[in-house]
Amino acid sequence: MSVTIRMIAEQTGRSIGTVSRALKNQDGLGEDTRALIVAAARDMGYDFGNLRGGRIRRIAFLLHAQHSTLLSSPFYLPVLNGAEEACRKQGIALSLLTVNPAEPVAELIRLHQPDAILCAGFFEAEVLAALRASGKPMVLVDMRLAGYTSANADHRLGGYLATRHLVETGRKRIAMLSGPLSHYSIQERMRGFRKALYDARRLADPDLEIILPSVGDRDLAVREAVAALLAMTQRPDALFCYNDTTALVAMRACLEAGLKVPHDIAIVGFDDISAAGAAVPPLSSISVDKEALGVAGVELLTQTDPGQVLEKVLDVRLVVRESSHDD
Repeated sequence: MSVTIRMIAEQTGRSIGTVSRALKNQDGLGEDTRALIVAAARDMGYDFGNLRGGRIRRIAFLLHAQHSTLLSSPFYLPVLNGAEEACRKQGIALSLLTVNPAEPVAELIRLHQPDAILCAGFFEAEVLAALRASGKPMVLVDMRLAGYTSANADHRLGGYLATRHLVETGRKRIAMLSGPLSHYSIQERMRGFRKALYDARRLADPDLEIILPSVGDRDLAVREAVAALLAMTQRPDALFCYNDTTALVAMRACLEAGLKVPHDIAIVGFDDISAAGAAVPPLSSISVDKEALGVAGVELLTQTDPGQVLEKVLDVRLVVRESSHDD
């Protein structure tokens, strides 16, 4: 027998109207009461899809404040464009909301009243839990967490392809510049990097793996990391960077240090943003179909049955340019 609002009201000792407002994330309730009712509904197996009241008409595209920067825009702007195009074809209104975890996320959702939520990039688990408590359909894009429907590029394969390419071109000491490993995509790229070295029977050298800080001047941090690598007694002859923005700064630092790219050091990035192909020399990169990620997120929201958890993984490919291949 399916769980009803009346059954939840009896279980929690609240009125049917209070339960209904809580499950629909409407105003007029305290957060403790709302959380208690939503938690009880989940424990009882309530089908939150009953709250849709018809097809999805409004989707909130949520972007963490740390991604709402010029550094992140070459990746997430195309994702947003893809989601917007998919929404337009289905007659759905899409709104962009920047989320600061220090702010009351539940209040933000109640203010905008979307029918569904698309979370792009990294979010703290606590923020996702608060969003999920709204009872609205939700999909993660460029992030994966157990129990959540998600759409991702094959980040691990990308890291593997980039590193295997460097191995196959004869590079002996391959370094990696990584971002915070709390991010699912970056963690997977690192795993791909290490797997390629393992398959090539190379020992991973921790001195050749540098994790860049998540705060502060990113360009300066990249330049300092490159300087440290180049100062080693046996400096690296190849560099895999976790994204193109980092790779482009690293390549400038190498050129300014008097190295020839790729003769002295080969460089590969990730994401294949437009600036990669326009660089001098052009940057090799792992191509991610960013627009397709946005489309996949919308499709999962509109086509997935309530309560069903799906994980969609999109293919990636290596684009070889002059930064890693010396003809």
